[in-house]
Amino acid sequence: MPRLRPTPTRDLLEVDWPFFGELCRALALKVARDYDPEVILGIAKAGVIPAAIIATILQRDYATITIARPTDDAEPELVVGPPASLRGRRVLLVDETCDSGDTMKLALHAVAGVHPAEVRTAVSFTTGRWPTHFHAFATEKAIVLPWDREVMEDGELVTRPDLRDYLVG
Repeated sequence: MPRLRPTPTRDLLEVDWPFFGELCRALALKVARDYDPEVILGIAKAGVIPAAIIATILQRDYATITIARPTDDAEPELVVGPPASLRGRRVLLVDETCDSGDTMKLALHAVAGVHPAEVRTAVSFTTGRWPTHFHAFATEKAIVLPWDREVMEDGELVTRPDLRDYLVG
């Protein structure tokens, strides 16, 4: 899932690693209070980061599903589906952000095809109106995650080109 591209009319929320770690910890605690998943399923790419942290904290099995968009304005596509081992198990489907819900809806449909016992959804950030079962932080701001701030260009780590005008430093 591509990141929300900031525009001058939308404020940014820059997230650093310590804050993101605390959000994952808080999300794991919220899940543990209300749900007992057997498997944590991360949506690759970015959803695997909070999913792996949650799986570690909750001491649960971990798996991934890959959904991508060929271009920023394209619909999400299933690249690698969920493992058959989810059959009959309670699953927590995790992504880093949910805005329109397009990626989460596609993932839920794919997971339903392997017949889990139950599926609930969790995200680090909810930025839109599509509801998830669990989230750590709700905001209307565009999110800049710690791993999205910089990219490699010509062998050097630089501020991501589409964010240069918006980020400080």
